[in-house]
Amino acid sequence: MSKKSDLKKAIAESEQEIADLENRRNRSQSALLQSFLDHQKPNKNDAEYYRVYSQLIDLERANLRKLMAELKKLESE
Repeated sequence: MSKKSDLKKAIAESEQEIADLENRRNRSQSALLQSFLDHQKPNKNDAEYYRVYSQLIDLERANLRKLMAELKKLESE
């Protein structure tokens, strides 16, 4: 039972981390979009932050899928 509750807690934390990272990425995305709308060259830092947050989100989603698969495996046993 403890393993299941630990996994459920880890899943909830992973989901929260994804939400936090998406909020941070949205700030960079807004800055990039604003520069395009203003016909200006985007700030390199904003572009880099967007890329980094996107990569972190992808990694965290992969971790979430792994945790959910592990939980499903435990529940089916």
